[in-house]
Amino acid sequence: MLFTDRADAGHRLAEALQHLRGEEPIVLGLPRGGVPVAFHVARALQAPLDVIVVRKLGVPYQRELGFGAIGEGGVRVISDDIVRRGRLEQADLASVEHAEAAELARQAERFRAGRPRLDLAGRTAIVVDDGIATGATAAAACEVVRAHGAARVVLAVPVAPPDAAERLRASTDEFVCLSTPFAFSAVGEWYRDFSQTPDDEVVSLLAQAAAGPGPAAPASSAAPSDGADGRDVQEELMIDAAGVRLTGDLTVPAGARAVVMFAHGSGSSRRSPRNRRVATALNQAGLGTLLFDLLTPAEEANRANVFDIEILADRLTDATGWLRGRVAGPIGYFGASTGAAAALRAAASPDADIGAVVSRGGRPDLAGPLLPGVQAPTLLIVGGNDPQVLDLNREAEAALRCETRLEIVPGATHLFEERGALQQVADLARDWFISHLVTQA
Repeated sequence: MLFTDRADAGHRLAEALQHLRGEEPIVLGLPRGGVPVAFHVARALQAPLDVIVVRKLGVPYQRELGFGAIGEGGVRVISDDIVRRGRLEQADLASVEHAEAAELARQAERFRAGRPRLDLAGRTAIVVDDGIATGATAAAACEVVRAHGAARVVLAVPVAPPDAAERLRASTDEFVCLSTPFAFSAVGEWYRDFSQTPDDEVVSLLAQAAAGPGPAAPASSAAPSDGADGRDVQEELMIDAAGVRLTGDLTVPAGARAVVMFAHGSGSSRRSPRNRRVATALNQAGLGTLLFDLLTPAEEANRANVFDIEILADRLTDATGWLRGRVAGPIGYFGASTGAAAALRAAASPDADIGAVVSRGGRPDLAGPLLPGVQAPTLLIVGGNDPQVLDLNREAEAALRCETRLEIVPGATHLFEERGALQQVADLARDWFISHLVTQA
């Protein structure tokens, strides 16, 4: 896999776009999957972020063939050649455009949550997507952006097939693509995690960007502030754990009274969009978060390592000791998938002193006979449509001797990709940590 997830792709794409920083560009993400990539590009370039909502106008009797596209502000891009050769009637074209315009307005309102569209007049606009298949939508988006008055249009994507890349280079002012593999069949095959991006995540990322959080500081192993001095802390740092150095992202809001450490699951990393979504909810509630990788990049290449719960738990324990020397207040664990087993195993240590544990779609069964030793109040969150994992969590609930609660999110599958499901996870985790880390501290 070329990219871990969309966040990883965004970080890498941002490096290739640094030469545009001096142009004070506006970054535009194509929904839905392009927005998580664009979010990290915008942060790295310290540029404003917006969404570019485009609806393709499909020929009535052959929807995959587009005769044009529409964008916000009444922008219409029509191919007269396709209209003429297809002998399309104006009434049919108007009907298609009317339906697509209604959906465009709905999406724009939903994604922006009432914020106005950014003015592109005279600006450099960087259009970002998570990858290119045919390139039709991206090309239409670039035409719409130009019609909105952008002086320069740059299209930036992590991966695209060579033929589409060649066409797009000819139709944009600049085309930036990290990889154009010849053996290309689908964008998703070049990502380890290419799970669907829900509307809620797009809304959340755009809201974060509008709030202007700013980029993280460069990686450092120095002792960070704990947020108690009235300043927000947000930095990338190196963590010494069990003989290896691990990369982490620490966020501590001013006045935070507790920190939650994230133990990521199989095939995931600190850039997991799902865990970052939960971390953002905790930060907004005044809790600090530390998202870090329990494995080095070389170790991640061996799939067996993500199931070595003993090693993962040992590193989490060491990282916890490292963190205690740098921040004040109680510490909690948030674990996902196999990371939940590592969190529970680490919390079962007699001297762990962990204030609370939350498991999202976890595999607590992998902590095995150590479950009865967990003393930290533990919340198990499972999707209602994830039957195998649900059964395993029910068994774990019976084995745990600490304060325990099993929460089932109705209709959710293992990755909580359904609309509103991940928000329920974030709300449940936030309330559990506030109740057991803050109010009882």
